Amino acid sequence: MQKSVTQLMKKYFGFTEFKRGQEMIVDSILQNRDTVAILPTGGGKSLCYQLPALIFPGITLVISPLIALMKDQVDALKIQGISADFINSSLTEAEVNQRLYQASQEKYRLLYVAPERLQSERFNDLLQKLPLSLVAVDEAHCISQWGHDFRPSYMGIGDWILSLPRRPLIAAFTATATERVREDIITGLGLQEPLMCINSFDRPNLRLSVEKTGDRKRFIKDYLQEHLGQAGIIYAATRKEVDILHKELSQQGLQVAKYHAGMTSSERSLAQEDFIYDRVQAIVATNAFGLGIDKSNARFVIHHNMPRHLEAYYQEAGRAGRDGELADCILLYQAGDIQVQKYLIEQSLLSPERKEVEYAKLQDMIDYCHTSNCLRSYILDYFGELTPANNCGNCSNCIDYELQDVTVEAQKVFSCIYRMSQQYGSSLVAAVLRGSKQKRVLQLNFDQLSTYGIMSHWKSVQIVEFINLLIAERYLSSSGGQYPVVRLTSAAIPILRGQEKLMIRMSPSPVTVLQDNEVFEALRNLRQTIARQEKVPPYVVFADTTLKEMAARLPQTREDMLDITGVGEIKLAKYGLQFMDVINKYRDKPAASGNAVLKNKENPTNSSSVNPPRQNHSPHKEKIPTYVLSWQMYSEGKSLQEIACTRNLTLTTLQGHIIQAARNGYQIDWDHFINTKQEELIIKAARELGAQRLKPLKEFLPEEIDYFMIRIALVKNGLDQDLQKQ
Repeated sequence: MQKSVTQLMKKYFGFTEFKRGQEMIVDSILQNRDTVAILPTGGGKSLCYQLPALIFPGITLVISPLIALMKDQVDALKIQGISADFINSSLTEAEVNQRLYQASQEKYRLLYVAPERLQSERFNDLLQKLPLSLVAVDEAHCISQWGHDFRPSYMGIGDWILSLPRRPLIAAFTATATERVREDIITGLGLQEPLMCINSFDRPNLRLSVEKTGDRKRFIKDYLQEHLGQAGIIYAATRKEVDILHKELSQQGLQVAKYHAGMTSSERSLAQEDFIYDRVQAIVATNAFGLGIDKSNARFVIHHNMPRHLEAYYQEAGRAGRDGELADCILLYQAGDIQVQKYLIEQSLLSPERKEVEYAKLQDMIDYCHTSNCLRSYILDYFGELTPANNCGNCSNCIDYELQDVTVEAQKVFSCIYRMSQQYGSSLVAAVLRGSKQKRVLQLNFDQLSTYGIMSHWKSVQIVEFINLLIAERYLSSSGGQYPVVRLTSAAIPILRGQEKLMIRMSPSPVTVLQDNEVFEALRNLRQTIARQEKVPPYVVFADTTLKEMAARLPQTREDMLDITGVGEIKLAKYGLQFMDVINKYRDKPAASGNAVLKNKENPTNSSSVNPPRQNHSPHKEKIPTYVLSWQMYSEGKSLQEIACTRNLTLTTLQGHIIQAARNGYQIDWDHFINTKQEELIIKAARELGAQRLKPLKEFLPEEIDYFMIRIALVKNGLDQDLQKQ
């Protein structure tokens, strides 16, 4: 049985090995056991029911929440030579009847329907005549009122199953589910002694980061300009924010679409297709977009606002990097997001008990935004998954933060909260520490406290952020609710008494860019041409990971192509020759100009695409300077964060290496680090203040411009001669 399963998987899907957790789920289903599968986004949930569908007699019915998911998956299945179709509201009654007839004749292996369809008595009469062997319930968390995306239509699935003349096998799939949600799935669907398969929630390829920026729109604009050619999703909290952000980005000449529930159905469909077919770089959307969007090559997901739930955030962020390649998941946080989410909770029609649950979930989300510990570990811990280490080496906290002693600052905060009898919120505590003369502070005589004004050099927002950090690190607790009170925890006492120091990692740095090579770009262009001809999304032809493996290995024969992950017999017959023709054009070429890969890693002067100064000695006889090693990795397309992790160096050290390489004539892509407007501001300031010292320039320039950007601008414009003496 196992051999036939793997043979089918290679033939139709192009894979020789299961992803983590898939094999257990497929085996459980093939043993005719009800199954609940919790796999992270990108973990390959669809394969777990599509593969058994090829083995079971009759039809596998897939209950899916969105039209877009059905169309994408059916298109992909047809290209792979698997008979499948969908029934939803986009079809006429005649088309529905025709597809049901085809299904009754067992013309399909899989049939996709929306849960709302099951509520139609007439549709059910026709559906009950089908030879159903397996019912796969996708996005099964929607059945739980305690989940983040409850949908009433899912509540009827259990009763519908009971109404069938013969009970089929049931399998439920979701990406995120806490223990309570998992219990609701089992109860709501009436599962019989199911196997619960909970795979790791870890997505090592996702670079998680939280950016506390005052100008979110500018951050997004700069990011898109720095990552041209890379697709991604930008989530905003409201329709209005989507409209404003979309307009501003479009005016900057960026190719973006928008999506929200206030648009017409045809407008949403067009925007979705533009994104899926790579006609735009990014889509700006509310959380109405994305559930079930099977686009594997999204390289980033940016949240313009903080979501209310960590489950929702991780599911949305997980839509990046579904192909397993590196992808950015960036949350742009501002303190006002908290009040927005609290307002939405209060305005909802939820019961008081449910509101308390929502406030608790919101606090978990706030803590994520403020923790100084590993972001990946925080998320895994939230879902009950133990993590052996608190440093993943691939999130903003682990890469960019450095350990700082904040003992004195924390003592001031703890002391103030204690003297205020631990009965007030962070805003009032901040006002007292700042020495505010606001009416409430004076009425409560807090201006008489010894802690009044002892942090007057801080801004109120900075103090509140610091308090939130201490809450996230569990030195303070928050009572929750609309007006939370902050209190000391037992962990704060030894620090307050001076018995222990408090060391916390702080201070993030900006992100840099990865670029694709020339061969990959040529393969991607061919994929786009084929996708347009066949009217399917590009990733349905081949995923980015498959194209990158082709570009790296340059397969020469049919057997070589079949050895590429994602290339099966069906796709090889359809597309193999076209892709091999492109590969053959590059096989005998020197290193691609867009790739900057050095043929001789010991001698950076051998690359035709760069012209650093020649040395008077042989590079083979002396040790290569450390900055040259860093430059080589940078020229190969690696980010400074990746190089720092690989070489076990700090980001500051790597930045110094780039500066040194630039001074010595090695080619640097300046646009990676600074845009034209920033450069102009720096040069103007240097001419007014001089370029002898960096600190006066840093204090004069906008806060977003850091020391590295200043040094880059000065080196680029030949104004750093005096700095080299420092």
